[in-house]
Amino acid sequence: MSASPNDTQDYVGFDTITQQMERKFLKRGFNFNVILVGESGMGKSTLINSIFASHLIDSQGRRAAQEVIRKTTEISPVTQTLEENGVRVKLTIVDTPGYSDQCNNEGCWIPVIKYIKDQHAAYLERELKPLRDRVIVDTRIHACLYFLNPGSRGLRPLDVEVLKRLTEVTNVIPIIAKSDSMTIEERTAFKRRIKEELAFHRISVFPYPSDEDTEEDRVLNASIRELIPFAVVGSEEVIEVNGKLVRGRRHGWGVINIFDETHSDFVHLRNFMLRTHLSDLVEVTAQRHYEQFRTSQLRQIKELRAQQAAAAATGGAPPLPSQAPPQAPMAGGVMHQPMTQA
Repeated sequence: MSASPNDTQDYVGFDTITQQMERKFLKRGFNFNVILVGESGMGKSTLINSIFASHLIDSQGRRAAQEVIRKTTEISPVTQTLEENGVRVKLTIVDTPGYSDQCNNEGCWIPVIKYIKDQHAAYLERELKPLRDRVIVDTRIHACLYFLNPGSRGLRPLDVEVLKRLTEVTNVIPIIAKSDSMTIEERTAFKRRIKEELAFHRISVFPYPSDEDTEEDRVLNASIRELIPFAVVGSEEVIEVNGKLVRGRRHGWGVINIFDETHSDFVHLRNFMLRTHLSDLVEVTAQRHYEQFRTSQLRQIKELRAQQAAAAATGGAPPLPSQAPPQAPMAGGVMHQPMTQA
């Protein structure tokens, strides 16, 4: 049953809820947090700057031979506020300089996983406060761009290990970096090999199937899965080609236009992240990854309290806490410390 807005007697007006929500959303803005994981020289900062059409972060790679090689993976977050057509986003880009840059890369993923879990812990801590904020600042990682080396023949053992761990805590989007270093045939074969290895190792990357998906959603997600891993080229350089200015990379044989879909999957990646699945990335983070972390932490707190109560009842010594108390959850055994920088 429906009523016309012109019929003042029968028109109720609850259909304006979307307009009310939109006004509040525009006023408040939203947070979007992305972490970049890949070895140095893969063009991580260039790609993210290209996606948002802004110079957001500088490269953390070595610029001179005398610079000291990082021996551990560092966490380097940068936060910027962007606005487009009245919509404001507080964007945090987290780079991971030093990742996979050593001969022995055992454990190089630990700081990355710890940082992601720390953000879940910080959010949980704010949720459990007796007087919590009306709007909780969201620093949880919504997307992880994982950069694959185009020079490899497929997933390396390190890639398999790290992808398995990352997909447990965040939405992973695999990317073939600097795909203009391969021929079209090589790129097609490499994509096929990566798909096969992801399936073989049972590594589930974003987007995930959902019972709530409509037929349109299923068709869209199927088309995206066909493109994964995205073979991309990023560039902040503007080049003139046939009298037109394009953003691309100049080669001896010609120019790669990053917006040309025959040259690169860049447009597909940008549209996927920002135009069709941005809300899903934020929502899945909250409902899947954070909820799993939250459930695990609260269960451990409940078990600890039960053990303490049992020890008190028998007069024995209470067990030492392996997790933080309710007012200060922990991740990885280390108290969360804010690491954002403006």
